[in-house]
Amino acid sequence: MKINVLGLKKHFKKTKAVDGISFNFGSGDIFGFVGPNGAGKTTTMRIMATIDDATDGDIYFDDISAREYPEKIRKFVGFVPDLLPNHNDITVHEYLDFFARAYGLKGKERRSALGGVKEFTGLGPLQDKLLNDLSKGMKQRVSLGRALIHNPPVLVMDEPASGLDPHARIELRELLKILVEQKKAILISSHILSELTEICNGVVIIEKGKILETGTIEEVVTRGTPRRIIFLRPLEGLDNVHKELLQMPFMHSVTLVGKELRIEIDGTEEACSQILTDIIKRGYKIAEFRHQHSDLEDIFLKVTKGGVSEPS
Repeated sequence: MKINVLGLKKHFKKTKAVDGISFNFGSGDIFGFVGPNGAGKTTTMRIMATIDDATDGDIYFDDISAREYPEKIRKFVGFVPDLLPNHNDITVHEYLDFFARAYGLKGKERRSALGGVKEFTGLGPLQDKLLNDLSKGMKQRVSLGRALIHNPPVLVMDEPASGLDPHARIELRELLKILVEQKKAILISSHILSELTEICNGVVIIEKGKILETGTIEEVVTRGTPRRIIFLRPLEGLDNVHKELLQMPFMHSVTLVGKELRIEIDGTEEACSQILTDIIKRGYKIAEFRHQHSDLEDIFLKVTKGGVSEPS
């Protein structure tokens, strides 16, 4: 399934929470949705889940309009909000069963869906516990289970790792990898950008309701940091290697950092590889050669200013 967000707008009186954004992702993708607090992420996700209506623009799931056919879209989307509602008098099983019935699952089909979700999320042993007695991590599993109960092709997840301990975050990351292998299309917001870099193949960066960057991780990183950083440590002849590098093409700068050389180049990964090849051909022995990769944290800090949507 292909999801196309086209010119989406959401205004609250004079505040433009979402201001004409467009991006797309599809089955087998996991796209990170990042931006400062108040950037418009949650509003966009709520519109995608048909909880809120757009002021203008639309979201198409394949060729089906969310504005025209919200009841159809609800069958396609599983929404994981940032917080599970408080319930003092309902168990894990009762909560999941309620949503299974709400999606029209009956009899054997409902029992099968409940069993599958409990097994996948590890909630089976906790099915008789009250929701309010669960840890934050277990509540997030319940929220994920609810979103998966009708086996939707699209998952929209608003800060699912917020407040989780390291062990729970690792478990969540592994569950997401399995869902991507099942060809789910996933949009996930998070402030833990280092983790998004590990699991996402694409990203949407938003600020003040507008798109700043979108595309695959490689595309966004390359656009954000066209220069590449390499560290090279020769076994001997450090000064000579320094002089040799300064005469090579693609070079922007070569700096001595302790016993290694920090090389900044204008070029692709092929250019990085060619530098190493040329140095070795000239008879130098290289003890270490590493490419310093930029990540989403670097790009996020470069393209955002930390602002929120303001009244127009």
